[in-house]
Amino acid sequence: MTTKEHDASVYEHMQESSEFQDLKRRFRRWTFPMTVAFLAWYLLYVLLSGWARGFMAVELVGHINIGLVLGLLQFVSTFLIAWAYSRHAEKKLDPIADKLRHQVEEKAK
Repeated sequence: MTTKEHDASVYEHMQESSEFQDLKRRFRRWTFPMTVAFLAWYLLYVLLSGWARGFMAVELVGHINIGLVLGLLQFVSTFLIAWAYSRHAEKKLDPIADKLRHQVEEKAK
């Protein structure tokens, strides 16, 4: 058995493990809903910008209108999602990923 074949079998074995499946499940359970929520929020902004111009032009304070506020909130939500994912990964994903990485490194030796 060559090293390349050996490495492939280690990774294939790890991919079938329950810990790896749990890692994938935890990742997807957080990432997919958050992606859908962000895309819906972005699509709402685009639709309002295109078809509710009167609403988006309503001035809140001085020359600051609803469209500007919602546009800036797009940036805020992006940073909040990145921060939230970082915390989620640190607490729920990284410990499992580190454990799996060490197992693979040991088996690949």
